[in-house]
Amino acid sequence: MNLIRPIAICVFRRTGRILVSEGFDPHQKQVFYRPLGGMIEFGERAENTIRREIREELNAEVTDLRYLGLLESIFSFEAQPHHELVLVYDGRFSNTLLYEASVLTGTEPGENTPFKVIWKRIDEFTDEAPPLYPDGLLDLVR
Repeated sequence: MNLIRPIAICVFRRTGRILVSEGFDPHQKQVFYRPLGGMIEFGERAENTIRREIREELNAEVTDLRYLGLLESIFSFEAQPHHELVLVYDGRFSNTLLYEASVLTGTEPGENTPFKVIWKRIDEFTDEAPPLYPDGLLDLVR
């Protein structure tokens, strides 16, 4: 049974760049990018989801969260259909040293595979480049 997943993501900004995780869909053979965040747990507010996810993924704290909007995302990943309601926030790191690193390493709790987190220029997201997900996010952050 397929379900609609509520998720919350956070856009961190640094001089024309946003912080994104780099992903790869082996079925489509496609690199893609997405801001950090994750699934909203039952009874959890979206702002708290972001705080929890960033703490889990980067061992970092978030301040100044500001709601940007809601995006509906219907997509395929690893040949499986997905449907998400994405609450998008803007935020800042408490630790300003995170803005100086060009590449960070993220981790998911319970998984041994680290993932790459980078500052990517907003103008790098073009029709020819690997996509930024969810669809419609660029319009919210520009």
